[in-house]
Amino acid sequence: MGSDGWPAAPAVSEPGPWDLGENTRAAHLPPPPVPGLGPFARASCDHPAAEAFAAAVAALEGSRLAQPTVAQAFASGMAAISAVFWTFAQAGTHVVAPASMHPGAYGFLRNVAARFGVRADFVDMTNLREVQAALRPETRIVYAETLGHATAAVADLPSVAGLAHGIGALLVVDSTLAPPVVCRPLEHGADLVLHAAARYLGSHSDASGGVVAGRPDLIGMIRGVRIDTGGSLGPDQATALRRGLETLPVRVRRQCSTAMVFAAAVARHPGVRTVDYPGLAHDRGNEVARRLFDAGPEGTRCGAIVTVTPHGGREVGYAFADRLRIAQVGEPAGGPQTKASHLASTAYREFDMAALAAARIDPAAVRFAIGLEDGEDLIADAHLALDSLGPGREA
Repeated sequence: MGSDGWPAAPAVSEPGPWDLGENTRAAHLPPPPVPGLGPFARASCDHPAAEAFAAAVAALEGSRLAQPTVAQAFASGMAAISAVFWTFAQAGTHVVAPASMHPGAYGFLRNVAARFGVRADFVDMTNLREVQAALRPETRIVYAETLGHATAAVADLPSVAGLAHGIGALLVVDSTLAPPVVCRPLEHGADLVLHAAARYLGSHSDASGGVVAGRPDLIGMIRGVRIDTGGSLGPDQATALRRGLETLPVRVRRQCSTAMVFAAAVARHPGVRTVDYPGLAHDRGNEVARRLFDAGPEGTRCGAIVTVTPHGGREVGYAFADRLRIAQVGEPAGGPQTKASHLASTAYREFDMAALAAARIDPAAVRFAIGLEDGEDLIADAHLALDSLGPGREA
């Protein structure tokens, strides 16, 4: 117990049914406030564990804002993403999104939303002229990623927000790979920020969830869609994700610091053609990252995603990922173990060559999501795998 008599750690609240006492009371229950705990009439809609997790994320994302920030929790990152589009897009709506966006979100816009009359253009979100050229009078959502899922491309959020708001569109930002310890998009003009919570927020790869934070009026509308579409987060998952937030700062600081050392060391290997990491001085996102991202004694926190492209093309990249021994081949990012994936054959396997080129994803690229291992061990592992490929050669 804490000093004030409350539990020192969040407790699991199992699903109802809730005892409402009497019919008269049930008939006059107000809608659950946003934010706030209860009253809870149906556990499939709202329960204390999910509300506690959402409130904690809202507190992190809105910690430096004068206006209130609230949030809603979802069963998965894609449940959160799709709920945002279901809420604010309709037939005839136009969306501008990154060409390299999370492949699940890309698939939702291309394969699901399009069937309901929602049109989307996919652009290089780091190229403001390209973003501006894609905007239309019917654009209602501009969707960005703080750090791109493929190559950690950094979006200039204040500039993109200015373009979106100039035509009356919402700026929705997926900040999964840049949690609040790195960046808080609402401070930079975003209307909504979302996370696939199993990544950095939960951190232990043992729970699935999603969360969207923003203004109360927008989140209230999203809550209605969450309930109507069944995307609510369960109590066990919510409790695990809420617990993960307790160690978020120390984990992410360590991962960012290790990623910087790893990126710099691997970039010097003769078998490597390019390394994408915004902490590197030559990276095209470095200036924006230094302007938007938090810094500590370890320097600017530029996230923990490092994309390494070896010489030699797709098959060499595939072999590079396969020959790693410490980094695990797989998903998701954000956990304690470093994960590596050959992008063209895993996360972006449904992208053809034209789509890969538009997303600036080299067919040989291998994405590392740095975990909590010793940085020198990860560097040695990558160097040994690269050495086994033979002498560096141009593609």
